Amino acid sequence: MISWIKGELVDLWQTNNKFYIVINCQGLGYEIQILESIYIKLKTNEITNQSLVFWLKHIKKEESDYLYGFISKDQKDFFTEILNIKGLGSQIGMALLNKFSIDEIINAIDSKDKKLISSVQGVGQKMTERIILELKNKSNMRIKGNEELKKSNLLKENNEINSILQDIDLTLQSLNYTNKEIKKLFPILIKEINKNKNSILEKDKISFEYILKLAMNHLDNNSNLGQ
Repeated sequence: MISWIKGELVDLWQTNNKFYIVINCQGLGYEIQILESIYIKLKTNEITNQSLVFWLKHIKKEESDYLYGFISKDQKDFFTEILNIKGLGSQIGMALLNKFSIDEIINAIDSKDKKLISSVQGVGQKMTERIILELKNKSNMRIKGNEELKKSNLLKENNEINSILQDIDLTLQSLNYTNKEIKKLFPILIKEINKNKNSILEKDKISFEYILKLAMNHLDNNSNLGQ
């Protein structure tokens, strides 16, 4: 069973609403279906590191093997929980995670927001009720997230920067930075963004690239960040 992979990007493509990459790992090419958000970042070179890391869900069907790749273990575990629901296949799981974050799905489950969940293509009323019922009873289904981010006044005021910082979190994980390093970095980033809020919030300066560069500068200049 393949559960994790690290390698170089060989190719990527889209087939209808499915997004694929091929990763070269020690001379073997692994075809992996990934989420649209990561596909876009790879295609537009927002993630440029040659060595990529994905958590994998390996599914065997008859004579074929399928790999589904996720930047974080939380995403993989959540996808696995979705697959444990009777009648839900891998494409429904990917469609849910393509359209909504884990937090959004869990909030919808907690509030029994059937309209949000049923807005995903292929998810009807009965399936929506089944998702809410079964995931509601999972003790490990809880809203995840960096507490430093949730407490930040900046994030409460600006959903766009909140979204960018969540993407930065996933990107740093893919670049092999540890959770400890990332946890120590985010309060620094938030302080820096708050300090320069007026200039950063100008339309032409709000960007994933700007904040990622800020993060990488701090990581490069503080090699003991995770110590």
